[in-house]
Amino acid sequence: MSLTLAIIKPDAVAAGYSGKIISHLELEGFRVCAMRLARLNRAQARAFYEVHEGRPFFDDLVEFMKSGPIVPIVLEAEDAVKKLRETIGATDPDEAAEGTIRKLYAESKGRNAIHASDSDENARIEINFFFSDFERLSL
Repeated sequence: MSLTLAIIKPDAVAAGYSGKIISHLELEGFRVCAMRLARLNRAQARAFYEVHEGRPFFDDLVEFMKSGPIVPIVLEAEDAVKKLRETIGATDPDEAAEGTIRKLYAESKGRNAIHASDSDENARIEINFFFSDFERLSL
């Protein structure tokens, strides 16, 4: 079993999709290990997405991610990073497979409902960003 991070983004929180997305993740076999409601300020959003700094969409992404509450979630599953990326679907909801979270709940490529870590290394970094005191529990 491995861990990854998902973030329900401001568009999905504002639309009332948080519960449906969490339920979708659990039905796909993920175990929720930690979760909280948060709101990023500009500095935090810039720090979290610093890997994208210099790209044309960076400033819009930072503004979007600080525009409302988010729900960061630590998830556990077998090959969690890969499984989550498959479960959420393509960045552009028009290209996402039927039944994926983005196909079901995303508004657009820029307002795409959910973030998912893209590697095991980034999952560790991203989990620590939101849950510096995270301790893996056995249930």
